[in-house]
Amino acid sequence: MPVSGNPDESISTSGEALPARPPSRLQLAMRSLRHRNFRLFFSGQLISLIGTWMQNIAQAWLVYRLTGSSLLLGIVGFASQIPVFILAPIGGAVADRHNRHRVVIATQAASLVLAFILAALTLSRAVQVWHIMVLAALLGVVNAFDIPARQAFIVEMVGKEDLMNAIALNSSMFNGARIIGPAIAGVLVASIGEGWCFFANGVSYIAVIAGLLLMHVQFSPRVHESSPLEHIIEGFRFVRRTLPIRDLLLLLGLVSLVAMPYSVLMPIFADKILHSGARGLGILMGATGVGALIGALMLAAKSGIRGLGRWVAVSTAAFAVTLILFSWSHAFWVSTLVLVPAGLAMMVQMAASNTLIQAMVPDELCGRVMAVYSMMFMGMAPLGALFAGVLADRLGAPLTLSIGAVACLAGAAVFWKRLPALRVEARQLIIAQAAGGGEPAEQSTARSIS
Repeated sequence: MPVSGNPDESISTSGEALPARPPSRLQLAMRSLRHRNFRLFFSGQLISLIGTWMQNIAQAWLVYRLTGSSLLLGIVGFASQIPVFILAPIGGAVADRHNRHRVVIATQAASLVLAFILAALTLSRAVQVWHIMVLAALLGVVNAFDIPARQAFIVEMVGKEDLMNAIALNSSMFNGARIIGPAIAGVLVASIGEGWCFFANGVSYIAVIAGLLLMHVQFSPRVHESSPLEHIIEGFRFVRRTLPIRDLLLLLGLVSLVAMPYSVLMPIFADKILHSGARGLGILMGATGVGALIGALMLAAKSGIRGLGRWVAVSTAAFAVTLILFSWSHAFWVSTLVLVPAGLAMMVQMAASNTLIQAMVPDELCGRVMAVYSMMFMGMAPLGALFAGVLADRLGAPLTLSIGAVACLAGAAVFWKRLPALRVEARQLIIAQAAGGGEPAEQSTARSIS
């Protein structure tokens, strides 16, 4: 049967056009991969993120093995992420004023160097806790520039029409790596030590840098009459006066502050409560990744952004409930199973918030708004990690995690109550940014934060 110039329209034997075939669920879920640059980004990042998760698990276990202190686990977590909170506004301004492609290449190269330094110190058995803290802080500085540029660069690779799908696929890649990386790290740490995990992470950055260098990117210099400081302030003003974006970011910040520190306390749960050691730590983190991957694929298969506001509120509440269940479990496999829906709910909340924010923000402000997103997502986490470490020393890890989950549940309730008031402005912003995948304005209104 001949095929016409439109791949979705076939010609019958009588020469008449047959109705266009709708895309399959798989084609719909993978539609962003039709963009060459995104395919290169996706494949390189998948390899690199496996290494990143290996390093995260190995670093947490190394700190715990050297010190046995939940407080120091919290301090290292604080050191790794507080630079994002402080420097992300500068990183966002850089992303909006300069070539985002080149900024991401530079940050990935810097991350490679830091991973190899940590590997060398660990393999030579010269590593000390202060080394880990300094290198974690330097990586945080790199991330303050990397995250806003990388998030804003996604729009340049796929356009607004495929933005939600690209974010969901990016999240599925991130969480697929979360399954593989911790599992590999658990085996390597138990058999040959943490240093080889750090070395493997350094090698993995070569893949993403190669993918970035192979991209064909056209950069149009942006003309800015305002000073860099005025440029940064403009981004904060936009967030403050745009209620849907502001409320999404406040909820994201609350979750990062009170609920996300569960990962910092995970070595304590693995060792003292579940008695499963480094291998168990890898399985527990991998279980979270399984759930998160399922959540990402759910979003990838979604064809519009209708109802994502409700998804944010419900997933936040579900994340809180599953963390409460996990915090009081003393059976390893029960804890592992509970972390699957926890990972799913966490991923849906983060990715749906990211999608809605980028759908509402103009491209010229995208880097700076994503910088505020970085401050809320990663910047609040160090404060939460430090708070959780101190509180866990006094109250124990289970009670600390439960307290944070209850606060998270309260935040979800407040957001749900405010949701109806946010719909009108959210719809107007989404229509203005043509985020409905090329749909007419009257159809775009249906695909809003409601």
